[in-house]
Amino acid sequence: MEEKKKQLNPAKPGGKGPKFNISWIYGIIIMVLLGTYMFGDKVPVKEIQSYPVFKQYVIDGYIESIEVFPQKNLVEAVVEDSVAGKKAVFGENYKTYEPERKVSVKIPSADKFEEFISEVKFQQVSYKESKNYLELFLYSVLPFLLLILFFVFMTRRMSGGVGGSGGPGGIFNVGKSKAQLFDKGNTANRVTFKDVAGLAGAKQEIEEIVSFLKNPGKYTELGGKIPKGALLVGPPGTGKTLLAKAVAGEADVPFFSMSGSDFVEMFVGVGASRVRDLFRQAKEKAPCIIFIDEIDAVGRSRGKNPNMGSNDERENTLNQLLTEMDGFGSNSGVIILAATNRADILDKALLRAGRFDRQIHVDLPDVHERKQIFNVHLRPVKINETVDVNFLAKQTPGFSGADIANVCNEAALIAARKGKSFVEKQDFLDAVDRIVGGLEKKTKIITQSEKKSIAYHEAGHATISWMTEHANPLVKVTIVPRGEALGAAWYLPEERQLTAREHLLDEMCSLLGGRAAEELFLGQVSTGAINDLERVTKRAYAMVAYFGMSDQLPNLSYYDSTGNSDYGFTKPYSEKTAELIDAEAKKIVAEQYERAKNILKENAEGHNKLAELLLVREVIFAEDLEDIFGKRPWASRHDELILQNGNGEEDTVLLTGETKEREVTVAENADSAEVESIAGQSTSSDAEDQDVTTKEKGS
Repeated sequence: MEEKKKQLNPAKPGGKGPKFNISWIYGIIIMVLLGTYMFGDKVPVKEIQSYPVFKQYVIDGYIESIEVFPQKNLVEAVVEDSVAGKKAVFGENYKTYEPERKVSVKIPSADKFEEFISEVKFQQVSYKESKNYLELFLYSVLPFLLLILFFVFMTRRMSGGVGGSGGPGGIFNVGKSKAQLFDKGNTANRVTFKDVAGLAGAKQEIEEIVSFLKNPGKYTELGGKIPKGALLVGPPGTGKTLLAKAVAGEADVPFFSMSGSDFVEMFVGVGASRVRDLFRQAKEKAPCIIFIDEIDAVGRSRGKNPNMGSNDERENTLNQLLTEMDGFGSNSGVIILAATNRADILDKALLRAGRFDRQIHVDLPDVHERKQIFNVHLRPVKINETVDVNFLAKQTPGFSGADIANVCNEAALIAARKGKSFVEKQDFLDAVDRIVGGLEKKTKIITQSEKKSIAYHEAGHATISWMTEHANPLVKVTIVPRGEALGAAWYLPEERQLTAREHLLDEMCSLLGGRAAEELFLGQVSTGAINDLERVTKRAYAMVAYFGMSDQLPNLSYYDSTGNSDYGFTKPYSEKTAELIDAEAKKIVAEQYERAKNILKENAEGHNKLAELLLVREVIFAEDLEDIFGKRPWASRHDELILQNGNGEEDTVLLTGETKEREVTVAENADSAEVESIAGQSTSSDAEDQDVTTKEKGS
């Protein structure tokens, strides 16, 4: 029996019934109106088949009044209101035709009927045009009906929804907020703090906000107030949006999420209107959290001259946001979270206490945090015993959380491409190389002379990095084309909190090693060192103009950390000082170039062995350099940190928050100061000169 029922009522996929379309309601209403208009005034009328019988009714006095329709040769008459007359005309069921008491009959012609009326001297006769309902509908009702349908159609289209209620992009809802609401109890795709690895300091401050929302009495008893806003600041991919998702998952309060660009619209005043609507909704659901991602889209610093290219609409939106966050109105119970990687361009009024009380810096993870992030992203990956998380964390300095997730995904794809059942250590190394250096291009055609030039170039980098104390330790060198580079060297950038002058000089000397090796051992230079020279030049100018590390201009810095200066148009120093800066930068570069050539002359035999080994094997590792030059006498900073952490001396390598913040800010904002490798396991690949066909890229 149950099977029969199933056959009669088959279940629809997904258990969902047919969607209701509001257009049916419009159709039904229109049909009812048309029916009422066309047929609502119809009353029962008895049709008399015999014209002579009707004439007899007139003669007998049973007819009260007559209406003649000449165009149709039709007569409608009203029977007198007497029982005898109604029975004579309608019979015993005369009550059916009340109260109108109408009859109709076809006449031969209007003229003959008029003669008959004249003969019997009947007075109550009127002549009317025929009732053509179709014509009446076409000429009177249909135009209005079409206008109504067109209005309904345009309303629904502009409202942006099938149901006509209006979507977020509709013209009637253009000033409404586009924020997505994650209400409490919503467990779909829920992210918690357990899914956020590393970021210990940022997570602690965020957890405090969540704790306040859950248990406000713990803080208010001591006179504390809930922070009005918290700004998440950090490089891309460090987990700012992920932290906000974790707050939405942990806080048992409504969570409004939207992007800064959602306030931007082509209509004037829309942004401010959406801000007002967002805060109105938030106040209704307080306590709650509002998260604005990429707030720099609307929070950019306002210009000094409003008539010179500024965006009035954006500024109006920002002004409304400032008023809503901390104005005369009360926003008790509404916490604002925002994320940006461009905090330097935000308006100062937005960053003051009372609006964003806290600025939470979400920095790139260190080696221990990278280990935790790897553990999170390795959960769904099938790995074998060869994969060492500690090793992977050491091999990915400068990688953000997003980069690490990409490494795990690329490793799984590489293993699947090779037909493996597990992801191995080598797959992760290949994934790092793929992300940092690009895809290998073994099919690229290179002549023997070009290959030799690349090998000597890369060997020069490797030799000097091995022979200088503060240069980044070498990982491997390859002359296999990869990405845009014809050769590349992988180093392990040391994550320094402070960078001394000697560190910068050793790095510059290592970068110039490729060009120096070409000049010494090949007797010619190529365009392959263009990227090296670019980095060295920027670093030299940064030492002179930013870090005050020159002899002629000591302790002077022309770096602007606010980002609001007019340095793009005018320099903060005189022409004479500019000449000094140029001279000092040239002097530093020239000294390191001569130093690189001297180191290569002293180790010429080892360099040539290394270059020949590269020509044969195409890829060499740090172990090969150790076999040629001997063990490197200096321990890397990673080894020191691991040793100290193992002895319980972790705190000795930590800086104060103020010093660390200052160093990180300078390193991130000074484009010409590449103090630290912030791109991860940096591939020093040299760019190609567009005018030269024979090219050699290397590091």
